[in-house]
Amino acid sequence: MTTAAERLLVPGPEEKQLAERAGTWTVTATMWPAPGAEPIVTDGLIAERAMIGLYLQETMRPAPGGTGPDFRRIDYLHYDRVEGRWKYVSMDTRLPVSIMPARSFGPAEGCTLRLQFEPLGFVGFGEEVGGTLMQSDMRITSQSPDRELKQQHFIVADGTTREWLAVQYEYRR
Repeated sequence: MTTAAERLLVPGPEEKQLAERAGTWTVTATMWPAPGAEPIVTDGLIAERAMIGLYLQETMRPAPGGTGPDFRRIDYLHYDRVEGRWKYVSMDTRLPVSIMPARSFGPAEGCTLRLQFEPLGFVGFGEEVGGTLMQSDMRITSQSPDRELKQQHFIVADGTTREWLAVQYEYRR
C-alpha cells in the first residue's frame, strides 16, 4: 500500500505538460512602466527551463555577449493536486521587488493559465522610493509547443482601478 504523499510524487498530467516546456528558450521582454508609456524592449534573453522534481524551474538571463546589464530572474511553477490550483513564485535581481508569490483560483482555462500575485509595494522609477502598492496578475498562454507568452497586468492602488499590460515575455525555441 502506498501513501497519498507517495502517490502525489508521481507526475500527473500537469507535471507532464510542464516537462514539455523544459529546454532553452529565447526571450524578448517588453515593459510599460505606466499606462500609455512607451515600451522598453529587451531582446537577447535566454530562459533555461528544467524539471526539479514536480516543479518547472526557469532561470532567465542575458544571452552570452549581450549588451545589457547582467541579471537573473528565477521562477518556479507547480500544480498543487491537493489544493487543485497552480502555484508560482519568482525572484528578479533587476528591481528590489522581493519574492513574488502567485496562485491560480483553479486549473488552467484552455491554453491560458491565470495567476494572481500577492499585493506588493513597488519602488517606482524615480529618484525617490515611490512605495506604490499594486496588485498584478500573470497570464501564461501556450501558443504552440515552441511559443509561449507571459503577460503581467498591473493595477496601482491609486483609486482609479486602471489596469494595464505592464510586462510581457515572448518565448521561442
